[in-house]
Amino acid sequence: MKTKPAAAIIFLVFLTAFLFLQDCARYERAALVPRTAPICFGLHVLVENRAAADDLLRGIPELAKLGLDLLFVEIDYNYEYVSHPELRGDDPITRETVKKMVALCRELKIRLIPEFQSLGHQSWEKKTFPLLIRYPQFDETPGQYPQNQDIYCRSWCPLHPDLNPIIFQLYDELIEAFEADALHVGMDEVFLIGSEYCPRCKGKNPAELFAQSVNDIYDHLVRAKGVEMFMWGDRLIDGATTGYGEWEGSMNRTSPAVDLIPKDIIICDWHYEKMKSYPSVPMFLDKGFRVLPTSFKEVKGVKKLIDYSLTFSSERMLGHLCTIWRAPKSGEARNPALLAAAKKIQSFRVSR
Repeated sequence: MKTKPAAAIIFLVFLTAFLFLQDCARYERAALVPRTAPICFGLHVLVENRAAADDLLRGIPELAKLGLDLLFVEIDYNYEYVSHPELRGDDPITRETVKKMVALCRELKIRLIPEFQSLGHQSWEKKTFPLLIRYPQFDETPGQYPQNQDIYCRSWCPLHPDLNPIIFQLYDELIEAFEADALHVGMDEVFLIGSEYCPRCKGKNPAELFAQSVNDIYDHLVRAKGVEMFMWGDRLIDGATTGYGEWEGSMNRTSPAVDLIPKDIIICDWHYEKMKSYPSVPMFLDKGFRVLPTSFKEVKGVKKLIDYSLTFSSERMLGHLCTIWRAPKSGEARNPALLAAAKKIQSFRVSR
């Protein structure tokens, strides 16, 4: 009986050593290719109306002085679409305004990429966005949740045969107007998938459904249009094993999709709080993805995520992305989180 505690201690020592060596091996695999390319420093903003677009135009020069060289402008339905004018938002941004953004960003050497939130985020609070208003047959939960009560956001059905031709036309218009070489397709926080209320998705594997949506979009953007594809990474992360939970990771069985999609998609891996480590960063690198870690407004979290992610010297570690999840305001270049990130990135660039 006296030997059992000793045996248990020995077992725990060997288990700890084994897990440590596994982490080391993962780190080494993720950092196999030394970095030679410069890292990027990006910002993600929402532009939901003409006033917000004007604010962004005024703020871009000051943001460029921080070293910003990548700008994601989330447009969604808030553009003056020609192919489907019925899907325009209430105060859509004009083509003329977009062309001003393009010219200004080109002058300042900022890569400008539009974003269109896909699959999820088809509503916010009580407001349902134009697609599911004009085409309610595309709703993953048709006829359910009046005024969007008891849900986070609506989703579109990834299996509806008439959906993609419409959505892809919107993508194409944004790519053309922004003269973009990439599109960010969103796909974060998708909670409604494989719903019992959807006649096509009911009973199907959520990971396979999510992967099909990603792959359909990839085929159009990358294979047909020849542009790069960015997406948020949370639905590809196991929220339980990583400890991230249901927001920064998935608890609704979509995470196995990470092994069912092309590895040349660029993953924006968002984490907003200070943590000891961010296990999804080496996970994505190890699987062959390019990764753009993304932070929000907590300064300590911004600094920690940058310090952690830039220890991986892989070419596939692209740099850092900040988000403000709104339109930029006057003086945005003095945003504490943005300033903290800019200083970290500049210091890293100088050291290399």
